[in-house]
Amino acid sequence: MLEELCVIVKKAGDIILSADMSKTRLEQKSSPGDFVTAFDIAVQEMLREELKRLLPEARFIGEESSREEIDTKGYCFIVDPIDGTANFAWDYRHSAVSIALAYNEKIIMGLVYNPYLDELFYAEAGKGAFLNGNRIWVSKRRLKDGLVCFGSSPYDKTKAEATFSLAGFLYKKALDVRRSGSAALDLCYIASGRCDLFYEMSLSPWDYAAASLIVTEADGVITNMRGERLQFREKSSVLAGGRNAYHDFWRVYGEFRYRRTGDD
Repeated sequence: MLEELCVIVKKAGDIILSADMSKTRLEQKSSPGDFVTAFDIAVQEMLREELKRLLPEARFIGEESSREEIDTKGYCFIVDPIDGTANFAWDYRHSAVSIALAYNEKIIMGLVYNPYLDELFYAEAGKGAFLNGNRIWVSKRRLKDGLVCFGSSPYDKTKAEATFSLAGFLYKKALDVRRSGSAALDLCYIASGRCDLFYEMSLSPWDYAAASLIVTEADGVITNMRGERLQFREKSSVLAGGRNAYHDFWRVYGEFRYRRTGDD
């Protein structure tokens, strides 16, 4: 099945590459900064059809579908047709198609495809993580020597102060910080050792489901920002990294919280 999913996700990428953004209408959804285009819808509908053909018994949860309750019992595809829609709409050329297959609340396959670079990250539970057929691993760098990627939860501005305060704090503890606009790709960059730590204070399951498996299969660590195992039924904070950077984060995070709140 993984080979068929690789073909399907690249087909979705071809739709993205065919876009003429000068002729594409951009619509705001329920929150400022939350956008959708006709291409989001087109990619999702293509994926729905192809995945239904591939595994008819599987449920389908997509970002652009109605907000039904997420139930990952049995087989369930969790899909983001374009992760990084704002990047896509502004022709920033850093977006991805994300497909996760869950079975009984565990992710068993994950694919994240960046069509602009023709980079396909994928993993199957227990079989390792790969980029274009080559095995990938997280870095062993310490936080002080590493790059920190973060997302700013643009759909929830109430988290802006805490998000950017933490980014500023980590900027002083790490080599540098980055914000790319695609959580799925940020997590894959963790998995491939291009970045060393990632955090975001609110993400939907389709943003992180596929990449979460890629991170763990690359020997990384991914949890929420309380250190708990991720669930895939609702929004969550996300923290991921190579093991050294991840553990270094918890060592300095207490200092950050103390400075902000005055208690341990």
